[in-house]
Parts: sequence; C-alpha cells; structure tokens
Amino acid sequence: MCFYMFLKEELKMSRNQNLMSENLKEEIAKELGVYEQVKQDGGWGNVSARECGSMVRKAIEIANRKA
Repeated sequence: MCFYMFLKEELKMSRNQNLMSENLKEEIAKELGVYEQVKQDGGWGNVSARECGSMVRKAIEIANRKA
C-alpha cells in the first residue's frame, strides 16, 4: 500500500477513535520536522498548537489529494 493510501485510510474517523492514529501523527511529524521534538520529549505534550495545526492541515491536504 502506498504512503498516501495509508494516510487516507488512517484519516477515516469513527466515533470510538481519534482522528489520527499514532502512526499517522508520527509520519506527518517526520515530514514536517516535528518528530525529533516528540521523540526527545517522550510525547506530544510540548508540541505547539501551531505545529499541531500544521499537522492537521497536512493530513487534510493529503486526504483531499487522494479522495
């Protein structure tokens, strides 16, 4: 499965799941250069709202490209 198809599948939302899985968040964070901070800090708690917004925009962009 190609990366973008994987992302599209990961973006499907259900009532019992988060919008993005950990795998999807990690892939986008790596692409945007945020993952090193997450890895160093041991979690997502210190990722800024701006960076999180960028990650969401990127995920939506990818999903729309492949829709």
